[in-house]
Amino acid sequence: MTPSPDKAGEVVLRLDGITKRFGNLVANDAISLDLHKGEIVALLGENGAGKTTLMNILFGHYMPDSGAITAFGSRLPAGNPRAALAAGIGMVHQHFALADQLSVAENVMLGTEPLFRLRQHRAQARSRIAGLAQGFGLSINPDARVADLSVGERQRVEILKALYRDVRILILDEPTAVLTPQESDALFATLRRATAQGLSVIFISHKLHEVMAIADRCVVLRHGRVAGMTATADTDRASLATLMVGAALPNASIAPGQGGPVRLRLTNVAAPGLRGLTLGLHGGTITGLAGVSGNGQAALADLIGGVTAPITGEIAVDGVPQVQWTPRQALAAGVGRIPEDRLRTGGIGDFNLAENAVLETYRTRFSRHGLMDWPAIRAHATEIIATCDVRCDGPGQSMRLLSGGNMQKLILGRVLGAAPRIIIASQPVRGLDVGAIAYVHAQLIAARDAGAAILLISEDLDEVQRLSDTIHVISAGRLSPGFARGSISQTDLGLWMAGQGFDHAA
Repeated sequence: MTPSPDKAGEVVLRLDGITKRFGNLVANDAISLDLHKGEIVALLGENGAGKTTLMNILFGHYMPDSGAITAFGSRLPAGNPRAALAAGIGMVHQHFALADQLSVAENVMLGTEPLFRLRQHRAQARSRIAGLAQGFGLSINPDARVADLSVGERQRVEILKALYRDVRILILDEPTAVLTPQESDALFATLRRATAQGLSVIFISHKLHEVMAIADRCVVLRHGRVAGMTATADTDRASLATLMVGAALPNASIAPGQGGPVRLRLTNVAAPGLRGLTLGLHGGTITGLAGVSGNGQAALADLIGGVTAPITGEIAVDGVPQVQWTPRQALAAGVGRIPEDRLRTGGIGDFNLAENAVLETYRTRFSRHGLMDWPAIRAHATEIIATCDVRCDGPGQSMRLLSGGNMQKLILGRVLGAAPRIIIASQPVRGLDVGAIAYVHAQLIAARDAGAAILLISEDLDEVQRLSDTIHVISAGRLSPGFARGSISQTDLGLWMAGQGFDHAA
């Protein structure tokens, strides 16, 4: 994508020598960059490279230790989100901040009118929201309750919140991390329409194919410093990946698994969100599960993990039917969970890393006569941190202070360190950088080759097709037949995801 003349002209934002330290950690080291009117700049880097810290400084959530920010020719006061908003800067975070029980219009209006105004201008607000939605291609019902919206629709609400405040610079932090490919395409269409009208965008992402499709320029951070800047038209995915991690990444094809006995079998299982599923997970095999978000993936992961029990049907482990099925029994049966939500179900944010490292094994491995063996727990966490390259201040650091990628690496080390025979990997690389993705995939392949039965749940069809030995599609709680590796195209998978394959099979 070649920048237009105006994109190479007016500078709307300038960051000059931004430095931020957290104790001994230098998160941002003298970072400088410019953003032009109507331009999309992709901000890239490994997990923990300093991207989100830099954007939080720009938006006023953090105070820089040194450096200055200029927006539209005026110096921006540091550490003042209100000043950032007044200057026309908006930010859509990876984890949405919406009130589920309020309508779209009410969420968009929050904070734009005095709290105790006797009469809110709802009619005018709804009209303006509808106009913005139409003008920027953000199809949404202003009266819909946010709790009833899909993930993609919720993101449209977040973008509408920013546009409603007349932002001229929009920061998007991992905007496609929770979107389907179709929703990502719709977002890109919105961004192209918005930048044509003068909006400038900073786009934080780990998905290099998306960066190549949408960005005018790329700025790569590594270890808190600018490792390189380039026009997107002058680079490629491999070059960007090398800039991000400091070395070329291997791109070897993945050999198929050898297969083995059925470790876990579901037979005609019905449960909340699931309709009569029959599925066998074989040792030494990765079974991929594709589908549009909300079609039963989370319900299936909860079922296998023991969070929910079947209403009808049977669960058998190594051929033995399970009379009861609880999280404790699932753990005892050798089920390991890499959950989709790292903080809500994968860890406890206010616990430190040592405590999170033993959440599922402290009873069986790290307690004696009812007392916790804290030296052993800390040693275990230290080993995970070192082995999985979890970038942190040590086992005493709070979980919530880690980047998303480092949280995922800690959870991965916790799960695989217990040598599970059955692994549920739900969106295991969502939001991870290219280096971390390669590491996670290598660990899953190693677990498969050691005999584990793996269920890979992912909305990334490239990932499903590359890693899986067998692929199923889930749609409206129904499970497709299994497709052998290489036997089905993405187009045909998409038809099954949309439910058309089920209709034809019926």
